[in-house]
Amino acid sequence: MSADVRVGLVSFAHIHAESYLNNLLKNPNVTLVGVTDDDAARARRFAGRVGVPVFATLSELLRAGVDAVIVCTENSRHTSAVVEAAAAGVHVLCEKPLATTVQDAEHMVASCAQAGVHLMTAFPMRFSAPMLTMHQLVRDGKLGRIFGINATNQGECPHYHRSWFVDPELAGGGAMQDHIVHVADVLRWTLNSEVTEVYAQSNHILYNKEAPDVETGALVSLRFANGTFATIDCSWSKPAYYPTWGGLTIDWVGEGGFASMNAFRQKLTVYSHQNQRAALTSWGSDANQAMVDEFIASIMENRTPKVTGEDGLQAVRIVQAAYESARTGKPVAMQA
Repeated sequence: MSADVRVGLVSFAHIHAESYLNNLLKNPNVTLVGVTDDDAARARRFAGRVGVPVFATLSELLRAGVDAVIVCTENSRHTSAVVEAAAAGVHVLCEKPLATTVQDAEHMVASCAQAGVHLMTAFPMRFSAPMLTMHQLVRDGKLGRIFGINATNQGECPHYHRSWFVDPELAGGGAMQDHIVHVADVLRWTLNSEVTEVYAQSNHILYNKEAPDVETGALVSLRFANGTFATIDCSWSKPAYYPTWGGLTIDWVGEGGFASMNAFRQKLTVYSHQNQRAALTSWGSDANQAMVDEFIASIMENRTPKVTGEDGLQAVRIVQAAYESARTGKPVAMQA
């Protein structure tokens, strides 16, 4: 691999694409070849800010000679984009959730493995400074055996930013599809244990007018093979005027102590006469930048990225089990 990794960005459908565009530009080893998007006007708007070409289709972008792409399409369209990129011998960083069905996620993982390309799932919390500290604390045994975990990954209803988030065909669901995966992944990673049982209850109390077709609130319980029990509040419970989209917190209860982390505590609260509302300005580490940098480094060093497609697949399995539990009202056992 040459010093520069040639990268393309596939779609600005997901709001994180805007951040990834800037993250790519900040990496000295990246040549940003261009972007593509089904919404041509949206592509021109964002590409024009940084002066990169817009390609009419993914096929044209791939033919331009990219080594890697970041896929930020609507959730249900991840599979086709990833499989096409893999067939062209191109490495992929795919936005979460990896897919909206287990079958699609398995197809993506198998396609990339067969093509011999990296498939990395966009789980930036693996690269969050507070989360890395907590991960090491638990792995070093400083809290002893972990008995229970209470986690939140809340937010406002994202339809204000992209309307497709509340479309069940494009998003695959609502708050559970959107917010379970980040926490489920870091818990698997930190506990070094797989989920064996999922129980979930969901409702439609919050944002019921803005999101009439998907769940907007949910509480999910996970049981791990090592005996640890965890709960995740993945609700869209923040109001539209909240100063940020939400946050991620995890409380760890162990036989040797208790620890609490907030992945987004590194921030300042700013009040402005112009905006007439509070805003949060981050001053700390950038987990998205660290994640993109890891993706590029894994390509340059010809090694498996620290987060894989298999990690994304396992998160999809947990989400689908949660939907089945919410539908039946019963716990769902995970296949070994």
